[in-house]
Amino acid sequence: LTKLIGQHHVSHLLSLPSLYNLILEQAEPQQLTCLRSVIVAGEPCPRELVERHTKLLGHTSLFNEYGPTEGTVWSSVYHCQSSGLRTQVPIGRPIANMQIYLLDKYLNPVPIGVPGDLHIGGAGIARGYLNRPELTNQKFIPNPFSDEPGQRLYKTGDLARYLSDGNIEFLGRLDHQVKIRGFRIELGELESTLLQHPNVREIAVIAREDIPGDKRLVAYIVPHPEQTPTIDELRRFLKQKLPDYMVPGAFVLLDALPLTPNGKVDRRALPAPDQSRPDQSVTFVAPRTPIEQQLADIWAEVLRLEHVGVHDNFFELGGHSLLATQVISRLRQALGVELPVRALFEAPTVADLGDRLETVRWAVQELQANESDTMDDYEEGEL
Repeated sequence: LTKLIGQHHVSHLLSLPSLYNLILEQAEPQQLTCLRSVIVAGEPCPRELVERHTKLLGHTSLFNEYGPTEGTVWSSVYHCQSSGLRTQVPIGRPIANMQIYLLDKYLNPVPIGVPGDLHIGGAGIARGYLNRPELTNQKFIPNPFSDEPGQRLYKTGDLARYLSDGNIEFLGRLDHQVKIRGFRIELGELESTLLQHPNVREIAVIAREDIPGDKRLVAYIVPHPEQTPTIDELRRFLKQKLPDYMVPGAFVLLDALPLTPNGKVDRRALPAPDQSRPDQSVTFVAPRTPIEQQLADIWAEVLRLEHVGVHDNFFELGGHSLLATQVISRLRQALGVELPVRALFEAPTVADLGDRLETVRWAVQELQANESDTMDDYEEGEL
């Protein structure tokens, strides 16, 4: 992407915040100077991303847009400025022909600073859900603020509040729905699936962002006392039932879930995952060659683990496609070898990828040697 932007003098870019953060991390500064406008949307935009953008591309406008599919994707926009931002970037104000209302449970507007249920009205509202009249009636309600007959509001299920300057700040979901790398995930569905495992007694799943811009799912599991499942076993169980993007990046085994005084799970008290290597079905084998050592070090840094074995699977350690691009980029910087990202999917262990790297480097050396021999023959008049 960074090469394409520079080669074709791309002026406008639309991206997930997490992907744009990766582009800013990996690109050479001259590759992005052609950008005039960048739009991020699809998940919350962290303040750190705006600061990084401003530092590297101060001449380029950055917009944070918000809106669900039911509102024809975008309903509000905020022109990002790094000064005066809080932890999260506002979602701004409604775009033309759209309205946003922050309401209490009685459909009354909430005051500035008070969280409210975010409702969307205007020309972009969908007609409803195909062949699902009950859900349509539940989510698309008559607009009490319009005199025009037939006007409706869409209940997004998002929580937000007005800031003192009139912009809107997104606060999260009313239910347990989150977005990870652009995928909308119902945490309740994931929790109910994990509870189907015979050795899982209690479960809580949350989205954590311990490192800004790297949000991931973490599953907290209280196993049955008779038998504790391994992390590898839980991953394989979920992959049989759910798409890969719903499989948590980390699993934490607990004796009990922390509870609030009224007996509910205290999600704020759930601990951060440690940096030890998760239980694997394969025995830990330390790196045996310089290339394997470099690979293991890069994986450990990207995956935030203390150490990685040569037979560990990158994706079973919690890796995903965005982290895979970081591995490939760091390999290019460390070894000067250009590999496609798919190489990590095809060779997902340190040992397999190390073998592939050795083959590539050998081929490059052979090519350089042949070119050198050809040049010597030319100079000697044999060609």
